This record gives sequence, structure tokens and C-alpha cells, in this order.
Amino acid sequence: MKNRIDLDSALKLYDSFDMNYLSELSSGIRQLYNGDKVYFNRNFHVEPSNICRHRCKFCSYRRDNPQQPGAWSMSLEEIRDYCREKYTEGMTEVHVVGSVHPDKDLDYYVSVIETIKKEVNPDVTIKAYSAVEIDDMAKYSGKSWSEVLTILKDAGLGALPGGGAEIFEPAIRVQICPDKADAKTWLEIHRTAHNLGIRTNCTMLFGHLENRRDRIKHMIALRDLQDETKGFDAFIPLLFKSSNNSLSHLGELDIIEVLKTFAISRIVIDNIPHIKSYWPMLGKELCQLSLLYGADDIDGTINDSTKIYSMAGSAETNPGMTANDLEQIATSCGYRAVERDSFYNELSKK
Repeated sequence: MKNRIDLDSALKLYDSFDMNYLSELSSGIRQLYNGDKVYFNRNFHVEPSNICRHRCKFCSYRRDNPQQPGAWSMSLEEIRDYCREKYTEGMTEVHVVGSVHPDKDLDYYVSVIETIKKEVNPDVTIKAYSAVEIDDMAKYSGKSWSEVLTILKDAGLGALPGGGAEIFEPAIRVQICPDKADAKTWLEIHRTAHNLGIRTNCTMLFGHLENRRDRIKHMIALRDLQDETKGFDAFIPLLFKSSNNSLSHLGELDIIEVLKTFAISRIVIDNIPHIKSYWPMLGKELCQLSLLYGADDIDGTINDSTKIYSMAGSAETNPGMTANDLEQIATSCGYRAVERDSFYNELSKK
């Protein structure tokens, strides 16, 4: 692509103190992609368990075993009942991600999708399982990534959410999540999904041990894969939250650095159409500010169905917003709120 920004140029932009210029530049790019639209959807999350074989240092969510305080593991019957509680007519997506449970096999994860499928409208997309979860399913079932993804797709999986990417830089990754799928594996699983016709999102966890160069290299790796497959719908910068984990001593980034990271994401990743600002992580006010720095999507209604960020200290301890709340976030910044499905097809107001 002509005039594509490289790593050194992106670093110079990151070093800029002119926030108005970064806002103008990133907003200009998001305008080319999405005009004055800010997207949202109606969704809820299922987090089947937080008992996990991996020990990521940034994670406040995981527990070692069922006896540890705060641990849970949902049976299929509990997942069924949970869907009946959280699902309301008009929702278009169920987001499923949790942990890599040491005692759950591929059949269980297939059954989770089948159970959800029975309880929601057939048109609802089940966006389920990170590449890390897919990798472990493959390892412990003896199947390939392609075989696992095909089995899940046949059961009703519609898309992958994009988690588990963390930061690709090996020297940092070995410090924060040494025992799970590495960057090469994460990228290859998403390449495999794209080749099977499964669309995905992609993420980056920032604000811990990594530096700006690490972030930009991560973005460029995603940009390179998108050049090849065109299978990513959205990039989601995920802010490290410091409560209740092994990296709590690091504290958290200030607002300026967060907004710069959103702006640089939009500028560097010039081939993924959407930058998502995940409001349960950022809080409503910072989510709104990020719309002025390249973001064009604010996720969904959630319906108080995720604990991952509230357990890490997010201000949104009971995450849930109405469609009207989400529309207000957009319109207060001068944008037009547009309801979408999982694949950014626009939905007309009923």
C-alpha cells in the first residue's frame, strides 16, 4: 500500500505532544472508513469458567482450582439457564471466552456452543474462543487447529473474538504469559480461521511491561496478516488493568498514553476497517474520548455478563448499557450511532 507508515515514523508520531494533530490525523482515517458512524451491537457474554491451566501474570480473572475463592465452572445446564436469563429478543451476538480449564475437553467446548445455539435466535452469531483456547483444544484432542475450528464451526461457531494476542514481542511475552500459545501460533490460528471462512477480531494488551515499539510491531504483524487474508473485522486495544494480579506494582497508563495508542492504532493498521473501544475496560468517559482518536466501535450492551475487567479493577463493576446509552456516547461526540451485527452489517431501527 502506498504511503503506508513504517515503524520509525509511527514512533515519531507517538512521541508527539500535539494531541490535536493525532486526533485530527486518526479521525481523518476513521472518517475515510466509516464516515460519521459509531457502531454498537446488542450482546451478552458467557464466561464458562475462570479455572485455568495457564498463569498469565496480568490476569486477575483466573483461579487455580474449584476450592479457591472466586472460582467458578459452569455446567452445560448452568450455561443453558444463564442464556435464558441474559438473552433478550433483538440481541445479535453471544461472546464466549473464559479460561483453559484443565479438566474440560473438546466435546465440552462443542457442547457449550450447541447449548447456546438452542437457547437463542438462530440468527444470533456465537463469537467464541480465543486462539489460546483453540490451541489447547487441539493439543489435548490430538487434532489440528483446522480440524478443531471446523468441528466448532459445524456446531455453530460464527466468529472468533480475538483475545489471547496480548503482546507479540517474545521478550515480553515470556515474562507475562510464558506457558501459552506464542505469537506465531496465535497468528497461524487466525490465518487458519480466515482460510476456513471464519472471520475474527484481533487484540493487543498494552500498558504493562511493553514499550511503544513493541506495540507498533504488534500492530504491523496484524496488518501484515490482514494484507494476506483480509479476515479481521476489528482491532481492539485492551488496556492493562492493575488490580489483583502479579503486575499490580506497575500501575496503569495515563489517559494521554491511552488516547495516543488508539490514534496510532488507527494510523498504523490501515487495512482493518474498525477500531473498537471496549467500554467495560475503559469506562464510559474514556471510551467516549477514544472516539476522537480513531475508534469507531464501542462494543455492545453486555447486560452485566462479564467479570474479566471488573475483577481487574475496572470502574464498570456491573457492565451493562442500553442501546440508548450507547447511542448517547456516540452522539455526544457529534457522531451517528449505528446498530450492527457481528459482521458490521447495519441494522435498521425497529
